[in-house]
Amino acid sequence: MEALETFIVESSVKEEGDAYKSIVADIITELVLGGAIGRIKVVVRPEDSLFQMAVLLRGSQPTVKISDMGTVEVGSSVKKEIKISIEQEKYLPELLEKLWARYGRTKVYQPERRTLVVNAQDMDAELDQLKELVVADPRKTLQSRLVEMAIRATPEGFRVRYHSIDDNVFVFAASEDILKPEWIQQAQQIAKELREAK
Repeated sequence: MEALETFIVESSVKEEGDAYKSIVADIITELVLGGAIGRIKVVVRPEDSLFQMAVLLRGSQPTVKISDMGTVEVGSSVKKEIKISIEQEKYLPELLEKLWARYGRTKVYQPERRTLVVNAQDMDAELDQLKELVVADPRKTLQSRLVEMAIRATPEGFRVRYHSIDDNVFVFAASEDILKPEWIQQAQQIAKELREAK
């Protein structure tokens, strides 16, 4: 796990704080979030049935377009084919899913491992659209992994949950009971303090 700038776990029961820190560290490692998280603070208050977490992310990754993965060019004008040459295979499965959804499986084929061919009627328009087609959004994937991390770290039975992600800040609160508005505000305040800490 990449070293976090700040990793604080507070609990009104000291032994629980140490245990939760270990649990959260393990989850961060399992979900490969160490590189994405800069600062994290968790507050556990068993007496209030309250779990709060604030995370500052190191920065967000941009969306991945086909033009980021490779080149898009006319394959055969006669056959109305557009050729996509893949340089980065990481998002190839996602790309295939997008192309199949857009054109149908019969109009997309893969003659070689790093080459895709698409049959398109209006080749000029499709050529430009394909270059800009978003294949993956790492931010959405990251958000779902952050939510999973928070839920996995939450004490058993804390089924009432709140989360938000905004401007590279993830805020989470959970309880056995109804979440009080001030608890959510406290979680947001924790995030603000993390942001302002030097």
